Amino acid sequence: MSTDTTMDLKEYSHEELAAQPIGAWTGLAYRGVVGALRAQLAVEDLTQPHWWTLNHAAGAPGTWTRPTLTQRLLPYDDLDTDFDAVYDDLVTRGWLTEDAATGTMTLTEPGEAARLRAKDRNLRVHHQTHENIDPADFVTTINVLRRIVANLGGDGNLPDNEK
Repeated sequence: MSTDTTMDLKEYSHEELAAQPIGAWTGLAYRGVVGALRAQLAVEDLTQPHWWTLNHAAGAPGTWTRPTLTQRLLPYDDLDTDFDAVYDDLVTRGWLTEDAATGTMTLTEPGEAARLRAKDRNLRVHHQTHENIDPADFVTTINVLRRIVANLGGDGNLPDNEK
């Protein structure tokens, strides 16, 4: 994926930047990042919910059921996703199996191969996102956004990786 990052950003005063509407800039960043991720996943005929499902199934094999995984993923969904249709699609592709007795979902070998392809595509976007940004500045940005979320009554903590 080739990107043109040679465009120089104009310089602005501290006062001009401090007066900028955070919602407008975070919205632009969100649409840019998510759009790039969704475009890369679409090459693999996947949506973000497919990706989330593959990742969770790989991270905790045989522990997620449809209801528990759906509950976990709903806060991140902005597309009114039919998660059962996503799970059905992954089962139909042979990338996910479900235990008849427990309902737990497990990633298959072809599912893991697809997850790794999608992961590689997502990493391309991740690297593009980080181009020309000092890692310390990126960390500061994440911490500022976490604080904004918390100030507005949300959970500014990193997502819990537990089931």
